[in-house]
Order: sequence, then C-alpha cells, then structure tokens
Amino acid sequence: VISTRIRLARNLADYPFPARLDTKTRVAVNELVRDAVPAAANLHYIEMKTLTQAQIVSLAERHIISPEFASSADGRALLLSDDEEISVMLNEEDHIRLQVMKPGLALADAYDTADKLDTAINDKLRFAFDEHLGYLTECPTNLGTGMRASVMLHLPALTALNRVGTLAATVSKLGLTIRGAYGEGSAPLGDLYQISNQVTLGISEKSAIENLKTIVLQLAAQERAARTELLKTVETEDMIYRAYGVLKSARLLNTKEFMQLASQVRMGAVGGVLQVDANSINDLMFTLQPAGINTLAGKTLDAHERDIERAKIVRERL
Repeated sequence: VISTRIRLARNLADYPFPARLDTKTRVAVNELVRDAVPAAANLHYIEMKTLTQAQIVSLAERHIISPEFASSADGRALLLSDDEEISVMLNEEDHIRLQVMKPGLALADAYDTADKLDTAINDKLRFAFDEHLGYLTECPTNLGTGMRASVMLHLPALTALNRVGTLAATVSKLGLTIRGAYGEGSAPLGDLYQISNQVTLGISEKSAIENLKTIVLQLAAQERAARTELLKTVETEDMIYRAYGVLKSARLLNTKEFMQLASQVRMGAVGGVLQVDANSINDLMFTLQPAGINTLAGKTLDAHERDIERAKIVRERL
C-alpha cells in the first residue's frame, strides 16, 4: 500500500450545483467556504487562475487535485495544507471536494481528519441534505455518504502474472473498483492501482471503510505471496538489478520507461533484493511526471529536455 485517500463531496443548500453557476457566483461560494474553515486547520487559499498550467497539472500528477479540476481554472479555488495532506477543491463537480491523503494504509485516521473538518464547515454552512438520499451531489453515483475512500497499491507481481483483471472482476461484485493510479480510464503506469468504494448510497461511512480495508489487506497478501514466488527466480533478480543499473546510469528517461523501471526497483527494495528506500522511489514516481519536472525546473521544458532532467534527478537521488 502506497497511500490512502478519503474524499467527501458536499454542496451548499442555498446554491445550484457548480455547473449552473456563473463565475462570479462560484467565487462567492469559494469565499464562503474559505471563511467557514477554522483557522486552526491552517489551509492556504489559492485561486486556481493565479497558478501556471504546469503548477496545476503537477498538482493533479501528485493526486492533490483531480484531472477534471485541473482542466479549468474558471471560478475555482483550492484550500491546501503545508504538507499537502489536506486539500479542498472548490467548485469542481461539487461545491466542496474535501480530501485527506495519508501514507500507507490509514483509512480510519484519514476519515477522522476529513470528518472533523467536514463537521466544522457544516457548523457554519448548510449542506444540501435529504433524509432519504443523504448528501446531495451533482453526480447521482455520489449520493448518500458522498464519500470515496481509496487506496493506492503497487502490484507488480500480480501484474506480471496477469491476475489483476480477474481480481478487478471479483472486487466489483463487492462494491469496489480497481483502476489505474489516475482514476477512471487511466493506465496503471508503474504497476500502480487505485482501489475504491463504488457504493455510497444505503451504506454507512464506517461500513464502506471496513469493506475496503478487508479487500485491500487480501490484495496486499496476494501481492506479497506472488512477489515471494517471483523473487525466488534469477530472472526476476536480474530484471531488478538491470532496472537499478539503468536508473543509476541513464542520461535519458521518458515517463513510461521510468515508471516501469522504478516499479521493478521498488519491488526489489521491498523484497530485500536492493538496499534502496521504497519511500524515496514512491516520491520519485509522483514528482517526476511531466508537469512536475517543469515545476522543479521553474520553466517549460520540451519532452527531450524533460527526459534529460528526469534522468539527472534520478541519478542524483539514487
């Protein structure tokens, strides 16, 4: 397990959904929510129009905002903590998309943090809520709890053994979905997958979290068992050392190649083959996406220049 995320969708009762608001009213909603957040939360208010496109895309690459939120800055704002653990997207699909991310498997902890901030905002603003349907959201699939709990998993062994498709079909029957790291329609670059609850209506937050945690632990156990078998072979060990050698020496690394090699090195790190910190590999996999490199460089690089810069940073870090 790489990380845990809890996201709550909320709307203000006195305003139509964001799709029906003009820019001026969206800004008014943003400021209402900003002023309702307790000062103790220490969240910075950022109008999306003040950020460069590279900065916006980099936030999406690091899962702080959604790709949909990154697609337009019109009347949108972000509340963000210094450690980027808490983020609140304002006027995405809903007025409020409150998100808490934690490293590792920390569903209860992440939900507790999100619930406290949600309650504090609700004490000052009236959320759109129905006795039978629960929290009202623009998309009917979020009705009820308005909660999406998700866990990021690194599954290189199960991917290599072509078992992920079967597992995805199985968990879908249990009200869960497995997708690529960047959500619906995204490819599992670096063997990273996101598993999350599909059901939000007629189920409590606690039940949804417990269900997800149970399945995640089973998937993790299956990945570890598959990894143990693969790591017994000299072919897998050779693959890991070759990947490590390329990352330490390469002068050019495109995104796809880097993610594949980083996945293999991370498997070697957690499997005890390499003396490499797995968390440092995690960090590289999320910060060295295209817009992330532009942000680190402080300028817009073309694809070739990014590949040079990515290889340079990887060499230095390893």
